[in-house]
Amino acid sequence: MTNDLFKLLEEKTKLSRRVIENIIKLLDEGCTIPFIARYRKDLTNSATDEELRVFEEIFNYSKKMIERKEEIISLLKEKNFLNEKVLKSLEEATTLQALEDIYAPFKEKKSSRTTFAIENNLEGLANIIQSMKYSKNEVEAKAKSFLNENIKTIEEAISSAKDIIAQRYADDFKSKEIVRNLLLNWGILEIKEAKEFKKDGLYANFVGQKEKIKYIKSHRVLAILRAVNEKELSVKIDIDEDNILENIKKYKIPSSANSSKELVFEAYKDGLKRLLLPSLKREVLTTLKERASKEAIELFGKNLKELLQTAPLVNQTILGLDPGYKTGCKLAVIDKDGQYLDSAVIYPTKPKEDIEGSSKIVQDLIKKHNITAIAIGNGTASRESADFIGELIEKNSLDVKYAIVSEIGASVYSASKIASLEYPNLDVTIRGAISIASRLRDPMAALVKIDPKSLGIGQYQHDVNQKELAQKLENITIDLVNKVGVDLNSASFKLLSFISGISEKLAINIVEQREKKGKFSTKEELLKVKGIGEKAYEQSVGFLRIKDGKSIFDNTSIHPEDYEIAKKIKTFDIKNPNTSTFEELSSKLDISNIKAKDIITELNNPGYDVRVEFNQVTFSSSITKLEDLKEGDILSGIVRNITDFGAFVDIGLKNDALLHISQISDKRVSHPSEVLSINQNLESIKVIGVDLEKQRISLSLKN
Repeated sequence: MTNDLFKLLEEKTKLSRRVIENIIKLLDEGCTIPFIARYRKDLTNSATDEELRVFEEIFNYSKKMIERKEEIISLLKEKNFLNEKVLKSLEEATTLQALEDIYAPFKEKKSSRTTFAIENNLEGLANIIQSMKYSKNEVEAKAKSFLNENIKTIEEAISSAKDIIAQRYADDFKSKEIVRNLLLNWGILEIKEAKEFKKDGLYANFVGQKEKIKYIKSHRVLAILRAVNEKELSVKIDIDEDNILENIKKYKIPSSANSSKELVFEAYKDGLKRLLLPSLKREVLTTLKERASKEAIELFGKNLKELLQTAPLVNQTILGLDPGYKTGCKLAVIDKDGQYLDSAVIYPTKPKEDIEGSSKIVQDLIKKHNITAIAIGNGTASRESADFIGELIEKNSLDVKYAIVSEIGASVYSASKIASLEYPNLDVTIRGAISIASRLRDPMAALVKIDPKSLGIGQYQHDVNQKELAQKLENITIDLVNKVGVDLNSASFKLLSFISGISEKLAINIVEQREKKGKFSTKEELLKVKGIGEKAYEQSVGFLRIKDGKSIFDNTSIHPEDYEIAKKIKTFDIKNPNTSTFEELSSKLDISNIKAKDIITELNNPGYDVRVEFNQVTFSSSITKLEDLKEGDILSGIVRNITDFGAFVDIGLKNDALLHISQISDKRVSHPSEVLSINQNLESIKVIGVDLEKQRISLSLKN
């Protein structure tokens, strides 16, 4: 590891050299981010998984940058172009973009005009002109000696020499940086209609707009670029070129220069308009897209995290109800461990409206399996199904509660390979009802089986960098699953595959052993699973839980490497620990305060789930369909998705209603996520708009 890399990491991460060395060593040893964050706090100054992910990203980028810097230096040495000035610029560069800008003048020229001039030995004439020591007449006289069979006139010689000067200006990394910053800070994005433009289409409101690049919102960038890709819109970046040219005159043309300065200015002007601006405008569009993509991915990740950490409903048998009209409502029952028990189909909605028959089937299932909760999908016929269940519970005084859950992605899961492996003999419709029930029992366990892009959260997910999106969502899922912990005896292979050190193949092996030999009674039995060696065991075991095992430690996040210490700590009075408790134990047992605190916390809360308590959404009983809504109605609902421009709220109808950012609060809100979170229950939401034709509802939380 080079000193340059360490220096760069210290500057970019603000971590000490010791911590940086420790993290890199742990990563090199094959330790995962969740493992390092939870079990190696003493070595990382208690860096969180989020901080470690950022470090890993900076580390990989910095390595790439150092490698590229060394590569460029080597190439310049070979070509005998490396001098102290260039080397100093390379050493001071802190981005890959800066490195490429510095290297650009030494690359083979792409401009045919520049190449033609160089091949005809006009660099000397370009140097004479660019020195600005001579008058125009003197330049013309000197140009005579540069004539050849390809350059037959003085005018041609000077014109071609100016092409070289134009290229030099366009390649100058300082000029490039100045113009790039001007475009990013003062550039204007002009939007016009293209040949496929639809006057009544999605992008009608964009036409004729002029957006300042510095302030344009990421969701607008992605929408505009999607429209450009669909040939409905065209974009152009505008900048005050006269101002740039005035600055060129002021800062790049010395006042003492001779009359040849006019030729130089003409060349700089040509370099700006023909070479530099077109390339930088393309680059700025790319930068806009990358920036918007990154922000959209961050928002998607935040939404996914909030969705996955929704609290579970523990120790209950749950009936999942997938609503429908003609094909009926599909029912599936799962036990407290998520195991499938039973299924049925009922027809309480139109066209059959078999209330009596449907009531009998549901009551029989409740009695047979001691069902205590019902999860109803929020899709087609959800409201009618909820009314049916609500009335059934009330009329028969049933000790059962129900909740409306988002069913988005349930159909994706039911037809997936994972569902086929889990329930090979069940119809896809029953698998969908199982998924709905599972979302009430343990949202995280159910939702990790579905591609996050199918969960209806985020914005413009198909327009962002797909590789970066997939990586971000995978990291979010991995970190959260490990933070929560997983029940070794009930988790699906998919959920287990997100545990630190456990691949999908190992996860399948764990489930197979569980099915063949019964439940695990100790974590140590994991070592008997095919493929799990010491390293996989070390990385994974702390994040697994055994509820009714032989050791209480196995139902905590205490790592087996610390079981002996935990036994000793257990002999002390740790019911109401404080700072002095941690200090006393760390001194007596020769461990850190951090480790003492973590172990005591786990011993006092075996089986603790970090997710918040379950919240059941309630809907206004007076609302049954969109047509019943009117402006001024007050509702309650649950936040299903958050975007840059607002939140989508489930109010018990098929389509979610929009709570625009401008209607979230009486105070200024920069982003909806400052105030709202996924699955948050909202009360006293006012209806401010109902569009029956477009099936849209607008809401407000303002007083």
